[in-house]
Amino acid sequence: MSEKKAVILLSGGLDSATVVALARAEGYACYTMSFDYGQRHRAELQAAERVARQLGVVEHKVIGLNLNGIGGSALTDTSIDVPESPTEGIPVTYVPARNTVFLSLALGWAEVLGARDIFIGVNAVDYSGYPDCRPEFVEAFERMANLATKAGVEGDGFRIQAPLQNLSKAEIVQAGVRHGVDYGLTVSCYQADDEGRACGKCDSCRLRAAGFVAAGVEDPTRYQ
Repeated sequence: MSEKKAVILLSGGLDSATVVALARAEGYACYTMSFDYGQRHRAELQAAERVARQLGVVEHKVIGLNLNGIGGSALTDTSIDVPESPTEGIPVTYVPARNTVFLSLALGWAEVLGARDIFIGVNAVDYSGYPDCRPEFVEAFERMANLATKAGVEGDGFRIQAPLQNLSKAEIVQAGVRHGVDYGLTVSCYQADDEGRACGKCDSCRLRAAGFVAAGVEDPTRYQ
């Protein structure tokens, strides 16, 4: 029987680490992909490598991009401040087309590997309101993936799996703990320092901290 393979987007944060553990528990051979896209800090890339090792992935690949070349986000343009209090609407930490680009590259690697499942840790419950985290986006990308690839056209199509889509942050933490995720290895902060210590103030830090509290799980996050 051929090996069941999955390509998983791994940012180094809480959600994507949980997704790797869930895919592994479902029997997938896990191939993880991270992106050095011009983000504010490299701590999350180092975290992704730690998570990949801890969870025993088959291969971890880091792809270089230059999204800071177009800017437009507080995560890729250091002249735009990361908000440290809640804001209205889609926040300035939204990176234009990021998940579309990331999933496209994951799709390419999946086709090369012969994988038919691509996992992404997007969530539409406790999240920042990014448009490319919604179920409609995931469904639309899956349709496109099966129109745009040799594997899709020849009938052996792709599935875009977003197992955290409808979970609260607390439920995500609880699921990860059940499946052996060491959240002390992860970095979620938008403006972590070089040592991976979190600011404790940004949107991502607030959602993460509230998730641990609601889950009744001790928060292993290191703060500045």
